[in-house]
Amino acid sequence: MTQPIKTRWSGRFSDAPDLRSLAFTGSIGFDVRFLHEDIRGNVAHVRMLGKQQIIEPEEAAEIERGLWQIWDEADANTLSFTMEDEDVHSGVERRLREIVGPVQAKLHTGRSRNDQVSTDMRLWLKGAVLRISGALLDLTNALTEIAADHVETVMPGFTHTQRAQPVTLGHHLLAYVSMFERDLERFQQTYIRMDRSPLGSAALAGTSYPIDRSAVADDLGFSGITRNSMDAIADRDPMIETLFDIALTGTHISRLCEELVWWSSGEVGYITFGDAFATGSSIMPQKKNPDVAELARGKTGRLYGHLIGMLTVMKGLPLTHNTDMQEDKEGLFDAVDTIVGILQILPPAIRSVTFRTERLAAAAVADFTLATDAADVLAKHGVPFREAHEVIGMLVRRCGDEGRTFDQLSPEEWAAVHPVFAEEIPPLTAAESIALRDIPGGTAPRRVRTALAGTHDRLSDLAAWHAREQTKMGNVMQRDSVGPQLEYPGTGPLSHA
Repeated sequence: MTQPIKTRWSGRFSDAPDLRSLAFTGSIGFDVRFLHEDIRGNVAHVRMLGKQQIIEPEEAAEIERGLWQIWDEADANTLSFTMEDEDVHSGVERRLREIVGPVQAKLHTGRSRNDQVSTDMRLWLKGAVLRISGALLDLTNALTEIAADHVETVMPGFTHTQRAQPVTLGHHLLAYVSMFERDLERFQQTYIRMDRSPLGSAALAGTSYPIDRSAVADDLGFSGITRNSMDAIADRDPMIETLFDIALTGTHISRLCEELVWWSSGEVGYITFGDAFATGSSIMPQKKNPDVAELARGKTGRLYGHLIGMLTVMKGLPLTHNTDMQEDKEGLFDAVDTIVGILQILPPAIRSVTFRTERLAAAAVADFTLATDAADVLAKHGVPFREAHEVIGMLVRRCGDEGRTFDQLSPEEWAAVHPVFAEEIPPLTAAESIALRDIPGGTAPRRVRTALAGTHDRLSDLAAWHAREQTKMGNVMQRDSVGPQLEYPGTGPLSHA
């Protein structure tokens, strides 16, 4: 005879849960991704219970031993859960009960599933943000390296997708580096805000047990504890901020990929992707498609969707916990997986690109991109800029009608346009024009080299922060992570032999 399903909350109910209801409300199918975080949070909690003598130290040690066994089973891929486990937390407790027996029930003393979920989520998010940041550093470094190789390579800058003024390719690529630097800073700031332990908030009001929240926070590598128990349970800002950071990073990636796709077209022909990062056509033998860039551009839409979905889930929820919040995880997991996948493929794809510098140079001075320089020469000699603008506009129209370019005009023809040009002919090459933009943030090669040096320093600082936090998280999320401040009274540091 089939035994009725028993849940952790069945004492209040006379009927067993309907299997359809259990399947609908259960989260074990996706929150199992919190498994190691859940075990690690349990370890920190039970250590504290033993240290505070809320439960017997020997009981705490036995429970911790069982938790590490579950960790090992997970690593060996011998641990399994079923729908009846409801969620990862119940699954871990069920397996722990099988290992250590009734003493397992003391693990949940002074804690609720609510603050347990919040802690697992923050631990997992910290690791996710570090994974994203590391991959984003790789992309930013790739772009910076390419920019350093093209400090003096000229190309057209665009407004409204029309050629506007000459710039250097290095300067153009550093514009994207600036975007990705801001993204890295946002992830860092989000990480700092989420780096608080909510354990001890219990269901919503805290707990009456004499727990040591700071000890648990230290054990789990958090920089502190949350300030308000109700906010700690209701808060999903860490998820929402991470989803926003991911979505905005996706925006910047999509803009970069749009340009790469456009530049690789036959009509433009500025770049060619390496064969390993392009695809062909099933019917047209000549095709070489920039599918990596196109797909990275396309995946940005799903990143937006997960952010909007999470904001919509949270917008009308009263304090504190509501089961609506269970919808916070699947979109987050997919968003993290998606952005990490994009960031892992883009650096080698971008490094495979060949820039056709001769086409870039020709395009840099096409369509009268030096017209502004000509107007600036007049303005520098006292001609009001609006008047100078009109003079050069008429010259552009005349040259266009005649099929000529500025460099085909004789000195006499320049002097006839305006007397100032008898004294000074405007720049007639992209290199001359670019050299004039010698101000901080400008495209002159000297300024681009300065910008590269500043970029290197800032990226080095971000990389150092990332390395420190990665090491810290690595030390926390490892087998037998024992802090000396968490020795059990009368037992010394635990041995798990």
